[in-house]
Amino acid sequence: MPTRALVSLLLALLLSACAGPGPSLTSVRIAPDLDLVLPRPGDLGRSLDATQLVSARYGDQAMVFEGHVSVTPERLLLVVVDPLGRRALSVTWTDAGVTYDAAPWLPATVRPENMLADIVVLYWPEAVVRRSLVGGSLTATPGTRSVQVAGHEVIHADYQPAAPGETWAGRAHYVNLPWGYALDIQSVLSAP
Repeated sequence: MPTRALVSLLLALLLSACAGPGPSLTSVRIAPDLDLVLPRPGDLGRSLDATQLVSARYGDQAMVFEGHVSVTPERLLLVVVDPLGRRALSVTWTDAGVTYDAAPWLPATVRPENMLADIVVLYWPEAVVRRSLVGGSLTATPGTRSVQVAGHEVIHADYQPAAPGETWAGRAHYVNLPWGYALDIQSVLSAP
């Protein structure tokens, strides 16, 4: 697949939730009639560093990219690397807001808030996700999360943790049904 097609697919998958702007800078549209108010990075309740290999599918297109996530109580740093090893995007999220540095070859339509919203839905504590959803609800079991709007599932995640209760290490499968994309994520935590 040519580089331009890979970049387009990466953006379509990661930014598909940008179909409609949220009502404020901290509110992110993650599905029709569903917003997520970004909580604070510190609401994760711990510090961590993770490396993620992400296989993304959107329609009949597929690609793989690498993400590096570092979280402290003060900030989250996300670095996305394309299949050629080039830094595609760096996102910094603090209590003051979200800033990012995109590679010059990325379109100006990049919405890093949507990438952060997917990370929050997947990995932040259930109580934080529940209070952050505007227009939907969260159902969770030890191995799954489901976000519903008006009784219909719009986001589904399954986990295969490397250790009991540790969703950040292991595998996750994430599907955004209305936007039509799926992510298979393999995560490894760095040693403290």
